[in-house]
Amino acid sequence: MIKKTIAVLPGDGVGPEVIEEAIKILKNIAKVFGHEFMFEYGLIGACAIEKNGNPLPDETLVSCKKSDAVLFGAIGHPKYDLDPKAIIRPEQGLLQLRKKLGLYANLRPLKIFPELVNSSPLKREKVFCVDLIVVRELTGGIYFGTPQKRINKGNTAIDTCIYSRKEIIRIAKVAFELAIKRRKKVTSVDKANVLETSRLWRETVSDVSNQYPTIELHHMFVDNAAMQLIKNPSQFDVILTENMFGDILTDESSVLAGSIGLLPSASIGEKNALYEPIHGSYHKNAGKNIANPIATILSAAMMLRFSFKMEIEARTIGNAVQQVIKRGFRTADIADQNTQKEKILGTKEMGERITGLIKPL
Repeated sequence: MIKKTIAVLPGDGVGPEVIEEAIKILKNIAKVFGHEFMFEYGLIGACAIEKNGNPLPDETLVSCKKSDAVLFGAIGHPKYDLDPKAIIRPEQGLLQLRKKLGLYANLRPLKIFPELVNSSPLKREKVFCVDLIVVRELTGGIYFGTPQKRINKGNTAIDTCIYSRKEIIRIAKVAFELAIKRRKKVTSVDKANVLETSRLWRETVSDVSNQYPTIELHHMFVDNAAMQLIKNPSQFDVILTENMFGDILTDESSVLAGSIGLLPSASIGEKNALYEPIHGSYHKNAGKNIANPIATILSAAMMLRFSFKMEIEARTIGNAVQQVIKRGFRTADIADQNTQKEKILGTKEMGERITGLIKPL
């Protein structure tokens, strides 16, 4: 029996609902495969601010550091989104957590389900063979560079983008190691024609590539990468990029799948790892049992694969999700005019369908 402790941070909006379905899946995995998962719940984001004024309470951070992995739901609230003068914001909790856990590598896979190609806004032939993963540096760049301040009586704002060679080497190795197990191609995205940090990025990634002679390396400016993701997404295997560019490109790439509710992610460090759906808190849908739990469920599968080295269990979850989709079941965000009305499921019902298919491969 393998015992693992999982810090569970449901967060805001639809977060608690989708997390609940992922927990059901994990409990069934533990039962079927003879493991023991212990869940420790904590507050983060708007719900934490409302309770104690801190988007990342000390007890939450301690729990995450002690756990074997963190499973996170969603963060954010319109109250703060609509107030540009708010000093404390929910998103600060997640940024702080990533920094304090040393989660420097964000992995966002994108593989199109064949049954859902018609849900994509792109033509079928453009997305049918898409299978890529974005490796985003997560703790450096303009989101964390100092100074970040207002001057000139608040009329001028300053943000600073900083990268070190060490940070770039660390994230580049993650991308190249992933490429070894995939199609052996890395596309490094930067803005080296304008930014000094990007010039250091390109130089360093090129140096790291010398350690991986079997991997094909391409460099691409971020504006071209954004265009190519729409024109020819199947050309990509592993996309490597810095923090802000990765934030934007991963949201763009999520559209290819037809719904942001399908896509999982992992944020990995030397000692800790956090797994979460890439979607937001969607407060307008909270409590309505309509959110798609698949991204969170697949994030739990990534946790089993990367943190717990439970490859068979991870594949079992992926297979269950695939089988449910093959059988025509959909949540509202991925349903189309051909979906039978009785096969459009709520959050709980989709989770239950997937849970019911958890069995050894």
